[in-house]
Amino acid sequence: MPMPEHDLQRNKHGGSTRMTQYVYFFGNGRADGDGKMKDVLGGKGAGLAEMTSAGLPVPPGFTIQTEACREWMKGKLSADVESQMIAALERLEKLQGQKLGKGDNPLLVSVRSGAKFSMPGMMDTILNLGLNDESVETLAKLTGNPRFAYDSYRRLIQMYGSVVQNIEKKHFEHIFDSAKKAAKIKMDYDLTADHLKKIIVEYKKLVKKETKKDFPQDPLDQLRGARNAVFESWNNDRAKTYRRINHIDDSIGTAVNVQAMVYGNLGETSGTGVGFTRNPATGENIFFGEYLMNAQGEDVVSGVRTPLHISELERANPGVYNQLKEITKKLETHYRDMQDFEFTIQDGKRYMLQTRNGKRTGIAAVRVALQMVEEKLITKEEAIFRVEANQLYDFLVPRLDEKGVKVEVLATGLPASPGACVGQIVFSAEEAVKAHNSKKMSSIILVRGETTPEDIAGMEVANGILTSRGGMTSHAAVVTRGMGKCCVAGAGDCVVDEHKKELRVKGKTFRHGDWISLDGTTGRVIGNKLKTLEPSPNDPELVKFMSWVDPVRRLRVRANADIPRDAKMAMQFGAEGIGLCRTEHMFFAEDRIEHMRAMILAENEKDRKAPLKKLLPMQRADFAGLFKTMGSLPVTIRLIDPPLHEFLPKREELLVEIATIEAGKKRSPKLKALKKLLARVEELHEQNPMLGLRGCRLGITLPEITEMQARAIFEAAVIAKKAGSNPHPEIMIPLVGGVEEMKNQGEIVRNVAKEVFKEKGVKVDYMVGTMIELPRAALTADQIAEEAEFFSYGTNDLTQTTYGISRDDINNFLPTYLQQGIFKNDPFVTIDQRGVGQLVKMATEKGRATRANLKVGICGEHGGDPESVKFCHRTGLNYVSCSPFRLLTARLAAAQAALEEKGGVGGATK
Repeated sequence: MPMPEHDLQRNKHGGSTRMTQYVYFFGNGRADGDGKMKDVLGGKGAGLAEMTSAGLPVPPGFTIQTEACREWMKGKLSADVESQMIAALERLEKLQGQKLGKGDNPLLVSVRSGAKFSMPGMMDTILNLGLNDESVETLAKLTGNPRFAYDSYRRLIQMYGSVVQNIEKKHFEHIFDSAKKAAKIKMDYDLTADHLKKIIVEYKKLVKKETKKDFPQDPLDQLRGARNAVFESWNNDRAKTYRRINHIDDSIGTAVNVQAMVYGNLGETSGTGVGFTRNPATGENIFFGEYLMNAQGEDVVSGVRTPLHISELERANPGVYNQLKEITKKLETHYRDMQDFEFTIQDGKRYMLQTRNGKRTGIAAVRVALQMVEEKLITKEEAIFRVEANQLYDFLVPRLDEKGVKVEVLATGLPASPGACVGQIVFSAEEAVKAHNSKKMSSIILVRGETTPEDIAGMEVANGILTSRGGMTSHAAVVTRGMGKCCVAGAGDCVVDEHKKELRVKGKTFRHGDWISLDGTTGRVIGNKLKTLEPSPNDPELVKFMSWVDPVRRLRVRANADIPRDAKMAMQFGAEGIGLCRTEHMFFAEDRIEHMRAMILAENEKDRKAPLKKLLPMQRADFAGLFKTMGSLPVTIRLIDPPLHEFLPKREELLVEIATIEAGKKRSPKLKALKKLLARVEELHEQNPMLGLRGCRLGITLPEITEMQARAIFEAAVIAKKAGSNPHPEIMIPLVGGVEEMKNQGEIVRNVAKEVFKEKGVKVDYMVGTMIELPRAALTADQIAEEAEFFSYGTNDLTQTTYGISRDDINNFLPTYLQQGIFKNDPFVTIDQRGVGQLVKMATEKGRATRANLKVGICGEHGGDPESVKFCHRTGLNYVSCSPFRLLTARLAAAQAALEEKGGVGGATK
């Protein structure tokens, strides 16, 4: 349990104040904090405190809490942080019988970050702190192992120089690699003490050159610098990018964990590793992990060396292996979740350095949740929170289509993150971002020797990741699993030359822009440009999990679908109706576009009705197919929305064609028609067509279009009903800005319905409503609800018109806005709850004040974003509608929102 905060002190007014406890100690079986204090101690600090109190072998130390980081970010770090840190250090020195970096047995410490939510590799770590020119010699004599001592010192200089002194890592790596090359040595551990001494000399010269100062020799100065650098790393670019991707609050800050060093690089009886209590890729209930002998922790997770599977440890040291397996299983039972742990073996003795809830793929998350319910570790309600809504997309990742194709397997690495990816290769994060922003590559595969946290922006935009080094717990593997991206790691046969931008394997060379295929499920790297197959949502474990999810949620989930094929897919994914059918997509087919153009070119209503009459049976057939597929489920059909010019050829193309014919000086019967078409294109030209003649304005100006579409809908519904179905069409009027527009179009639709029902002798239940996509519509929603029976928020256009930002052009400045924190998220991905969201909330309240039973939904892409879905639940909407591939995500997010509203049970693993 936490110790009491410091004694009361007198303030300047004579009253008393309570000093904030910034530093929490752990060691010798006791800890100031516990595992529930993640907000204060961060996940790592809370885990260390909990393990210490449980009597596990944890090196002692102390945690500087997250409030200190928040103060640092504001430029107001309390002097109490320093004094409490010094007091905790003295307590650690007394416990260990050592002095930091001094004496015959110098104390060395590690300094690590640790936020509330796991952010693997995003912030900074420093090992072996306390070493200097004197203590390294003492350590060499004390251990009788000079190589270990000087290896530890060179690591400190490299880490400290990079993290604290902001010297680029590549400069240290160049010195290190050059030394290995000169000594004709391949592996790091083959470097001798003499080699390492020379490297240290060069490292110190680099530090002096870059900082104009010598490498700090005072251990306390090193500690202060490391502490402040960890605080500073909270706001480095990779950490900010990771938080944005994972919706982690920028303001929570990180804790700093200072811990007595234990050494995995003392020799062949020492080692270090990371592991999981279950397989993080598949969820299989087996002990899983990797380790390296004669190494420090960063060697395993950085991917610099490809580690051994933990099963090898069982053969090499069964005692340590069995102890490790027993302890970590107890930790899993205690935390009631799959654990990700770090350990070090020093001279055959095992130490636990960290435990936390482990990151896992969506497939693994579902499997582990099911297993833990069966094992009675958690309830079904808790299981719903053990899977992040976006993780269900892993069940929908594509597979490679290998049928009838000779597959050229270049190499086999580790199946680090499932799915398949076919794409063009790039060799740096910068190249990936550039290719993505320029849209020059439709699918990108980032190829690296190993990824580092600095690669996060490139990993975000890449479709797949390939590394030649690293294991299942490397940075690339952990981060891509969290992102749900395909990854093959540790493909050792691949030689990645990032300088020449070449991937060499099996005598072949692949360069920037070349195509390869990855199979993240099997770990294969394939030289062919294969096709991919769509997945099936009928996985038995997924079906079982969703059977727990669906009864919990209140919010219904529909799909955006325009054709029967998409509607059938949506039904497979659990759609409870169609929330948006875009009728304009139906007019672009080859057999229809000419009729559409003839209607647009017509100069009067009579001439327009002839092509519309030809389009009527085509539209009717479209809707009949949808009604047949959806049965009695509601189908929301939006009447034609885009401006008419979108159905005509581009003006520039027509000018070129006309000029070509005229240049040939031959009479062509096409010329007159082309000029007439050009004249109509120019007549329809608008400066801002997205705010011009479109939506309901088109239906009001050319009511015969609304009449034709309404007739096609109702005739199709009658056909479906006569065939034994029970269709429920919902006709949606787009781009309404006021009640008058709604009334105009609503009357046309209802009059056509009466005519059709009278002609056919059959009635169908239907509704007429509107898409709320303009701020004025939201402001006057109470009036519009007098005529509209339902609202559906078109949040794509509502975001555009509220912000005054074009969705097509936002990428010109969005990266800058995200980097500078002006936008926390892309407003077209996650709904802006403070602005656009307030319009949605207000319009819903105003609409229901007029019409109490008003049905309200959302049909923009926000309908498949978890945070937006939860907002829709809290706002009282009836349903969300999204693309078929986002339906699983929306269903789970809706269930989590319902449980959260009831004071639900915890959150998904971050």
